[in-house]
Amino acid sequence: MPAPFDDLGPDRYGSDVLAGDWKARGRKVIPEVEASRELVVELAADGYCGAIVGIEHGHVVLEDRFGKRRLFPLGHGFLLDGEAVRLVAPKAKAPAGRLRTASGSFAADAGPAKVALPSRIFVEGRHDAELVEKIWGADLRVEGVVVEYLEGVDVLPEMLDEFRPGRGRRAGVLVDHLVPGSKEQRIADAVARGPHGANVLVVGHPFIDIWQAVKPARLGRDAWPVIPRGESWKHGVCRAFGWPHAEQADIARAWQHILGRVRGFGDLEPALLGRVEELIDFVTEPPH
Repeated sequence: MPAPFDDLGPDRYGSDVLAGDWKARGRKVIPEVEASRELVVELAADGYCGAIVGIEHGHVVLEDRFGKRRLFPLGHGFLLDGEAVRLVAPKAKAPAGRLRTASGSFAADAGPAKVALPSRIFVEGRHDAELVEKIWGADLRVEGVVVEYLEGVDVLPEMLDEFRPGRGRRAGVLVDHLVPGSKEQRIADAVARGPHGANVLVVGHPFIDIWQAVKPARLGRDAWPVIPRGESWKHGVCRAFGWPHAEQADIARAWQHILGRVRGFGDLEPALLGRVEELIDFVTEPPH
């Protein structure tokens, strides 16, 4: 006698309903997206929107349109173009061909640390030094060139007396706002006529401050603002851009925001690029 229900076939109820990931059936799959720089995402919880500017210890750093930065754990809770995504750390990419430094030159092969040259490059302030380091730092380390800052061009003559330039010990100096008739130009002319002139090269750019050497498009601006005479230029820029500017710490944060937008030499004005390259050539030229 046939077993009951044999006529319904061997798989009357279909496949095992408990087999596989039955809880996930019908659930929307949230895609993974690499947290690449400049990608703009929104926080699903409160609508905070910002561009990705970095990854720190398993957190993504978002910067809003006012320059304010916040950290959020990588993972779920983000929207991209209105759709939920799961942010993950970018995968390391294998380099294709020879690597280039931020200045555009080919990166040198790793080797032993080089002893610093007696020659030096001097810049006016800390912000100048940080920008030079970001773009030309790798090149300068290969050449063994140290960059120091003066805290103002007014101290240049005294600094040179102390540094004592000579054969094989050159000083290259980068000066802000080196334009005809300026105080900076008068100091540069006096140095050229002085006892150290043969071993010192003073060059400069036309910008009031090194900030202006960064192309304004990197900040989402068409141009740098014109600041009235008598007002601190950096404070005036922050005020015009709607950034905090009451304290010196605000100015420091503004500069870090600007510097963070600089990725390579293409983000800087040619009027600065040529001058720095000229200084590097001058201080690395073998003594005659």
